[in-house]
Amino acid sequence: MLAKRVIPCLDVAGGRVVKGIHFKVLRDQGDPVELAALYARDGADELVFLDIDATLEGRATLAHLVRRVAREIFIPLTVGGGVREASDIRDLLRSGADKVSIQTAAVNNPDLINDSARLFGSQCVVVAIDAVRDGDRWRVFTHGARVATGLDAVEWAREVAARGAGELLLTSVDADGTKAGYDVSLTRAIADTVGIPIIASGGAGHPRDLAAVLTEGRADAALAASIFHTGTWTIKQVKEELAQAGVEVRPWA
Repeated sequence: MLAKRVIPCLDVAGGRVVKGIHFKVLRDQGDPVELAALYARDGADELVFLDIDATLEGRATLAHLVRRVAREIFIPLTVGGGVREASDIRDLLRSGADKVSIQTAAVNNPDLINDSARLFGSQCVVVAIDAVRDGDRWRVFTHGARVATGLDAVEWAREVAARGAGELLLTSVDADGTKAGYDVSLTRAIADTVGIPIIASGGAGHPRDLAAVLTEGRADAALAASIFHTGTWTIKQVKEELAQAGVEVRPWA
């Protein structure tokens, strides 16, 4: 069995790491380069860097900041935000990203998934899905959960996988920033549908939340932000708790 991954997330706005609840009321959490280096030293398996203003502002991701982060770490780096076409993915890979996350552009032009997988390899292509619960289903939203697409999250995940994405970054908008636990049923529904790795996001408040989504939710990785940014839990402590719960994780610092 492959070890489960613990992945800190850097949501970046105005060159600073921020965090809110349900993608709103964003608060400053620190310098992205310093936090990236800290998390890498503390045992993070990977790092996700999301320029959350890029799509809303109609610009490309801050490549210079990506380069600075990439120079400080020696773990896989996924970068997203503002990606509109294959050339943007190429530029981010050249800036030091190992994988690139696409969301709005994938919804607007699904062929971008196929083209990117063909040009750069599926292992480089991560498709982000922000899902909002709608009864017993989930709907896909974009633009920081501001725009409803009408897509069913499970069916969209199925299509994304078929088009060649190598991984899904799945966020429950309802759980985001609440520290009340991941939407395990959402993660499980998509894990039962696709055969590619899933990074679960939204709702981490305690290591038991990560354990639940990694086991009951069948996620391959758990992404968290608030618990690490605030110092409530370190990555080392989370991995220790996961190991005690019987979750196989990679060695930590």
